[in-house]
Amino acid sequence: MRRRVLIYILIWCCYQFYTQELLAQTWHHVKWVDDGDTIVLHDGRQVRYIGMNAPEIEHEDRKAEPFGHKARAFNKKLVHQQKVRLEFDEEQHDQYGRWLAYVFLKDGTLVNASLVAQGYAFYLYRSPNLKYHSILLTSQREAMSQGKGIWHNWREQNATYIGNKHSRRFHLQNCPFAKKIGTRNRIVFSKKWDGFWAGYAPAKTCVRQYWSYE
Repeated sequence: MRRRVLIYILIWCCYQFYTQELLAQTWHHVKWVDDGDTIVLHDGRQVRYIGMNAPEIEHEDRKAEPFGHKARAFNKKLVHQQKVRLEFDEEQHDQYGRWLAYVFLKDGTLVNASLVAQGYAFYLYRSPNLKYHSILLTSQREAMSQGKGIWHNWREQNATYIGNKHSRRFHLQNCPFAKKIGTRNRIVFSKKWDGFWAGYAPAKTCVRQYWSYE
C-alpha cells in the first residue's frame, strides 16, 4: 500500500513538472486581460503575475482603486491578443488556482517589470518566488524617483508603520498584527513611501489606503 502511494506521488510530481515545462516552452495567446496583474490564456488558464500588485478595478460592491483602470489598460496594450512566454518560480499556483508566472513578450520584455517601472503596480515580495526580485525592486525605485503612475504627486503625513522583515509587509503601528511581530523581525517606517522604497508592501489587514492621494 505504501509503495503504491509513493508511486502515485511520483507520477503526480512528474506530471506537474512536465506541465510546467510544457507551458514554459510554449508561446501562449492572451485571450483576455482581467486587470493590471492577471490575464487569461487562449486555453482558459488564468495567470497571475509574480512579484507585483496592481491597483484593483471595481469588483461587485468594491469601487475601483486609483489607477486600477489605467493599470489594466497598460497591461492590455502590452499583452492583449499577443503571444507571451511564461516563466515560473518555486510556486506554480496561488490560493485561487491561478498560474503564477513571469510573462515575457517576444522582444524579451518582462511584462511584470514593465508595469512596475511605469508606476502601474508596486513590487510585492513573496518568498520563495524571488527569481527577479532585484529587477522588480529596481523598477519600482525608478518609478518612484520619476514620479510615475501611482507615485505621481505623492503626499502623506508622517505616521508609524511596523514592517515584518520576514514577510516584507508593513502595518499601522496600532494594528493587532503589528504587535505580534517579534523584535528581531521588526523594522519601523515613518512613511509608507519609505516602506515601499525598502521593498515592503502594505498589509491588507490594516493598511487599506495604499496611495497618498486617496
